Amino acid sequence: MQNSHQQDKNNFLYPRTRYYGQVKPENLVFHTNLQEFAQKVGYITGLETGGKLSPEEAYKRIETLWEQLKHSKGLVQS
Repeated sequence: MQNSHQQDKNNFLYPRTRYYGQVKPENLVFHTNLQEFAQKVGYITGLETGGKLSPEEAYKRIETLWEQLKHSKGLVQS
């Protein structure tokens, strides 16, 4: 029973959508990274809106995530 509860919690916190593009390993990796980026940006903006992060700190964190996403795309195309 606990496993089902944990799976429901993970599905809620970390939703994944189906990939509809051309199925190639590099596309699937980038799609996964993009979903993770979007999820984390959502958390950061929520923390900033709620006053838990300054706008500057939120910007820095999102900028770091963006650089990581760009890097992952660059590695895919190499």
